[in-house]
Amino acid sequence: MSQPTYMIGVDIGTTSTKAVLFEENGKVVTKADEEYPLYMPTSSIAEQDPDRIFRAVIQTLKRVMVQSAARPEQVLFVSFSSAMHSVIVVDAEGKPLTRCITWGDNRSAAWAERLKRDMNGHEIYLRTGTPIHPMSPLSKLLWLRHDHQVLFQNAGKFISIKEYVFAKLFDEYVVDYSIASATGLMNLQKLDWDEEALDVAGVSRDQLSRLVPTTYALKGIKAVFAEETGLAGSTPFIVGASDGVLSNLGMNAIEPGVVAATIGTSGAIRTVIDQPSTDPKGRIFCYALTEKHWVIGGAVNNGGMLFRWARDEFAASEVETAKRLGIDAYDLLTQIVEKVSPGSDGLIFHPYMTGERAPLWNANARGSFFGLTMHHRKEHMIRAVLEGVIFNLYTVLLAMGERIGRPKKIQATGGFARSSLWRQIMADIFDQEVVVPQSFESSCLGAVVLGLYATGRADSLHIVSRMVGATHVHKPIREHAEIYHELLPIYIKIARNMQEEYEAIARFQQKRERF
Repeated sequence: MSQPTYMIGVDIGTTSTKAVLFEENGKVVTKADEEYPLYMPTSSIAEQDPDRIFRAVIQTLKRVMVQSAARPEQVLFVSFSSAMHSVIVVDAEGKPLTRCITWGDNRSAAWAERLKRDMNGHEIYLRTGTPIHPMSPLSKLLWLRHDHQVLFQNAGKFISIKEYVFAKLFDEYVVDYSIASATGLMNLQKLDWDEEALDVAGVSRDQLSRLVPTTYALKGIKAVFAEETGLAGSTPFIVGASDGVLSNLGMNAIEPGVVAATIGTSGAIRTVIDQPSTDPKGRIFCYALTEKHWVIGGAVNNGGMLFRWARDEFAASEVETAKRLGIDAYDLLTQIVEKVSPGSDGLIFHPYMTGERAPLWNANARGSFFGLTMHHRKEHMIRAVLEGVIFNLYTVLLAMGERIGRPKKIQATGGFARSSLWRQIMADIFDQEVVVPQSFESSCLGAVVLGLYATGRADSLHIVSRMVGATHVHKPIREHAEIYHELLPIYIKIARNMQEEYEAIARFQQKRERF
């Protein structure tokens, strides 16, 4: 009888690294998760310790091997997903000169504005697919070049967290087309570094990693790490792609017109097309999955973390009640919020608590409640928060619709999908059926599907359709959809008309932070 074979998907995320060990048919055998802190001493800084993240990769690999009792030779490959837009400055020996500067870091906001206004930024976006925003490594490099000149001059390379992990494991600097397409530095048509973007950033090709397909495999992991993880030294490590595009794959949202909506800490909405495409208005991104699969859409800064914020700031008594009852605080809050009418009795929340990416691409945007009256209570405010997150995602979908038309299907995943109320709010605001796939570990599943394709064990990525079922289906409730349809223009108009005020209040807040 032949021994079973396994695959490992690793997802290097913003708040934790996950490793999931799958059977070859996609069934989850075991998983491990290792959290790490995000350093945010001010509202503009968002950094992480790259060595802490590297240790999280090693520890999660070790734990899934131990928990599963899989033998090293049974593991077909390890395939990687990673958060986008990170920058680490390393010296000539590969030692970090900075922490990992994450997508949420806004210190390059002024340079992003200058890039848009004075440095041909829109034309660079049209070629590279990365909207001009402080999240972009291109903006971060501009900021480092001009505001931290000594550090910039001492740099050996500028790399992402995934590149850092692979350099530690294999002594090779490689970057996949997917992560590279999210830097603002790679020409989508040529699959090569964009000369104008490099010139603007002030970096040379030698200071960047070698570009490789997402299916590229490395072998020969250092013996010390093979021993520590329990993997064979010959195990292929598939470089993989970014978490966003792999989430689409892991949700079986790769057919034309199928849209993936994800709300975790942040959120995103995306669809797959067969050729790179950018938006003349600069509202959506275009990132690589493979050379034949491109993902367009928009990421939002503010997702599930706002439900946590609302819980912490508005619901201390409910949290204590939940503890006494032995139930989850979010479940109790959901029961309370469900009693509030859709539309929160005319209370609208703009969820720009950490600035915003799509559709505004404005790091200075700020959150707000609009329509407050003496009638509104905290349960109205909490429901408005949930609705505001979905309203924001829907405005991104409207921008995408100009390129793809009305979606054929909405697939939804992420931590928000554990809330039946939040799922129904999405169906009502989108006015379309929402399907939740079985696997909540969509990026890890996407990574192993890409690994099957990379190693020749699958003829196409469509093998994922045999691995993904559905756990929940929500249809829009007509009277609810009509309420949201009435509120949507108000939501959009407020955000559009507040640009000057967003900048003014951001300047005020940043000035106060310096004291």
